[in-house]
Amino acid sequence: MEDQATKLRRLVEDKTGQQGQEEDNSHMELQPAGEDSRTRVIAITSGKGGVGKTNLTVNLAIALGLEGQRVLVIDADLGMANVDVVLGSLSKHHLLNLLEDDTELSDVLIHGPYGVDYISGGSGIEKAKAFSSSDRKRLMQKLAGCGQLADIILVDTGAGLGKNVMDFILAADEVLLVTTPEPTALTDAYAVMKAYSMYASNKNIKLVVNRIYDEAESREVVAKLQQTSQKFLKMPIECAGYIFEDRNVMGAVRKQRPFLATKPDTLASKCVRAMAKSLVYGGDMVVKRGWKGFLQQIFNFSRK
Repeated sequence: MEDQATKLRRLVEDKTGQQGQEEDNSHMELQPAGEDSRTRVIAITSGKGGVGKTNLTVNLAIALGLEGQRVLVIDADLGMANVDVVLGSLSKHHLLNLLEDDTELSDVLIHGPYGVDYISGGSGIEKAKAFSSSDRKRLMQKLAGCGQLADIILVDTGAGLGKNVMDFILAADEVLLVTTPEPTALTDAYAVMKAYSMYASNKNIKLVVNRIYDEAESREVVAKLQQTSQKFLKMPIECAGYIFEDRNVMGAVRKQRPFLATKPDTLASKCVRAMAKSLVYGGDMVVKRGWKGFLQQIFNFSRK
C-alpha cells in the first residue's frame, strides 16, 4: 500500500514527465459511481482577493485525494481561470460553455495535473452577470452528473459579495471562509459572514486563517470574529484550520505548481494535509511541525 509521501512523489513525477509536452487536458470519462446524495459540496470563499483562497482550494483537493476521497474542483470565479494558473494548466472549455447547446458536462470536465479533476472558470471572458432563470436551469441540468463523480466537490468562488458568489455560497452544504490576520481582510470576512447569516437557511460556515506566524495568532483572529458574529449576527462560527506563513508558497505560485505536490514537508503543506484529515475524519486539525518548524518559530525565520 502506498503511503502519502509515495503518492506525492508519483504526482510530481507524473507532472514533471509532461514538461515540454502539450498539456494533457483530455476529458474525464463520465463513470457514475453510485448515488450522489452523500457528496459533500464545500464552497471556499473570501471577503477580499489575495488571501490565498484558490491556492488553498487546489492544495486541499490534492490533500483530500491522498485521504482516498474522489474530489472535483469547480472554479466558480468566472473569467479568472485561477485554478488553471495554480496548476500551470490550460483548459479549452470552461463552466460558462455549459450554457451553449452543443456543450455537455463531459466537454468541460478536465483531468488536470497532480490528480486534480476540475472545471475551469475560463480566462479572458467577460465577467458573467447574474445568471438568468434559464441559465440556472441549464447549468443545473448539465452539472447534475458531478455528484456521481466525486465524494467531495470544492467550489472556488469569487471574492466578495457578488450575486453569483452568494448563489454558490448559499447553495453549498459547507462554507470555508478564508481570511488573513490583516484588518482589511477581517473586515471583508465579516461582511461575508453578515450576508451569509441573513440569507442562509442552513448555516454551516467555518473559518480558515491563512498566513499566520503562530497558533496564538490564529486563535486571536478566530476569537475576534467569533465574538463579533455571536454579538451582532447571533451566528456561531467555528474554525476549520489555519495555515502558517511559508515562503515556499509564493515560490510554488511563481512556478505555477501546488506547494503540496512540490514541497510536501513544508509548513503550509502540513497544515493543508491536517485540515484535510479534519474534514474527512472530524476533530481539530493537528500539525506536527517537526524540528525545522520549531526552529522557524523560535528564530522567526518566516518574518525575514
